[in-house]
Amino acid sequence: MKRNFIIKEVGTSRPLIREFIAFPKRLYKGVTQWVPWFDNDVKDLIKKKHPYFHHAEGDFFLLCEDGRTLARCCVTKNERYNKEHGTNFAQFYFFDAVDDQEAANYLFNHLSSWAKDRGLSDLAGPMLQGGASGSGILIKGYKHRAAMNMMPYNYPYYPKLLENARFTKYVDLNSMNLDPGKIDIPPRVESVAEKVLKRGRFKVLRFRNKREVKKIANKMKYLYNMTLGDHLEDYPMTEEELEQVKNDLMIVIDPQLIKILTYDDEVVGYLLSFPDMSGPMQKNRGKLGPIKILRLLRGAKNRQKIFFNGVGIHDKYQRLGGNALLYSELAKSVKEMGFETAEFVQISEKTELMLRDVETLGGDIYKVHRMYQRPITEAS
Repeated sequence: MKRNFIIKEVGTSRPLIREFIAFPKRLYKGVTQWVPWFDNDVKDLIKKKHPYFHHAEGDFFLLCEDGRTLARCCVTKNERYNKEHGTNFAQFYFFDAVDDQEAANYLFNHLSSWAKDRGLSDLAGPMLQGGASGSGILIKGYKHRAAMNMMPYNYPYYPKLLENARFTKYVDLNSMNLDPGKIDIPPRVESVAEKVLKRGRFKVLRFRNKREVKKIANKMKYLYNMTLGDHLEDYPMTEEELEQVKNDLMIVIDPQLIKILTYDDEVVGYLLSFPDMSGPMQKNRGKLGPIKILRLLRGAKNRQKIFFNGVGIHDKYQRLGGNALLYSELAKSVKEMGFETAEFVQISEKTELMLRDVETLGGDIYKVHRMYQRPITEAS
């Protein structure tokens, strides 16, 4: 029996925008691991107010049947990504769906048609703004709460929906768990860090307040493109996007948790970390207001868990001892501030050096997100 699927393009329709935001809240009601995006951030993306859409094009869709929403998704054409990686992808994101293979197939075929109309060869994702928004479908670690909205959370049936729709692996992103009390800095690493400090060319800057961070933030944002822009889950961001990311981070950062690596006083590396505010974000349910902002600010003082979501050292300085110095400072700060647990968020399996570094610290992989791809010709 033929089903009555309807694809609705969200566009500027207020009711459809509200439904796009509300659908996952219903889908994950009572799921303690899921953390919502801020409603206003999603609205800005749908209305193309975010600087991402100053260089990319895209559309947002709802899949409905008999008046009931079964799935949502967006699809984009990001020329900056394709140029950097030599691909011809359309990318999908905000994929959420009930456990219904027919419905998922119908939606993915619609996204493939959108991509084909624009001369693209593959549908890949989930991905939107790379490391700035988190990527992939969770395939391992379902019992663990998402790292705020820095990574997606989904039900265990999601990989099946994609694989049955003939998607295959593109790249895996590993999140690694650390016990701060057991962080193991090997003697050889500490020795390297001490020697590097004595030479005086490498330094790790510490900050007392956000004003001090702001003074060096512009140098940090350009280094982001140099260190992460060529990763499969990232792309070189525009000046506007980098400024947006900088402004967003300035709201939630704890200056004591920001580490900047310099060489002869030139910024060459960074380590960005954040206290876990997932609990307050869940309670706020995507809303912002005076009381909800106060809840987030109180959450920023939480010392239960720390997330590391942004580690980079300029290639030119990677094997001169800077890595050892940065990780040594990281370990000291985490222990000094009394965090109970720590997590490195979404390290690409292709980034072998960083994976080894975190393993050296005592980290182990406990969450895996997978980015998928499917040739447009696989649509049926």
